[in-house]
Amino acid sequence: MEVHAHTHSHGKKTWKAYFWEFLMLFLAVFCGFLAENQREHMVEHRREKQYILSLAYDLEADITHLKTIIDNKKKRQIQLDSLTFLLNDPENKERGSAIYYLALQVSRRIPTLFTPNSGTMEQLKNAGLLRLIRKREIVDSITKYDVSTKNLVTLGEIENTALESFRTTATRFLNPFEIEKMLDEENNVRRPTNNPPLLDYSKPDLDELNYKLYRLKFNN
Repeated sequence: MEVHAHTHSHGKKTWKAYFWEFLMLFLAVFCGFLAENQREHMVEHRREKQYILSLAYDLEADITHLKTIIDNKKKRQIQLDSLTFLLNDPENKERGSAIYYLALQVSRRIPTLFTPNSGTMEQLKNAGLLRLIRKREIVDSITKYDVSTKNLVTLGEIENTALESFRTTATRFLNPFEIEKMLDEENNVRRPTNNPPLLDYSKPDLDELNYKLYRLKFNN
């Protein structure tokens, strides 16, 4: 028996076939790139909205805090004026209750200390995420607000220095045992029901305390 070998011939691809294969491959890769790019834009847009909402929440908290601080500063201004008047009253030995109470109230730090809610702000800056916010004017406003809050913190540090200086000088006038009686378990100040006496002080001592009170008014 004679066996015949069969050969199969394949036609060669033309340049048009190669061109269409290349074009289809290119379009597939290009469309994939566009899809991935669009997905990244959508993700970044969602992150932008999340950070803006978080910043807005921090701003609302800052506004509420600042309103409280402003109210406390207005009260402190009245207390500083009253304390200055009473200390310089020739009959100030009869005003011990009010002087002790006001001296402790004006020297308290927390009621007028501003600490911004800066968690979101610091995250945006440190991680380079401000680039997510597309509007340039909004980025500029956020940056200006950050600078403003830092200035307020610096002013608070200056005020703290003035308060500490006032407390040091006030020890020449106020008996620490009387002060201890005025503080409750939560460190709140209670006005004395008696008339605690002032310590013996000199005219230069009073002049120095007046100057410290002036500094507090200016900082306030």
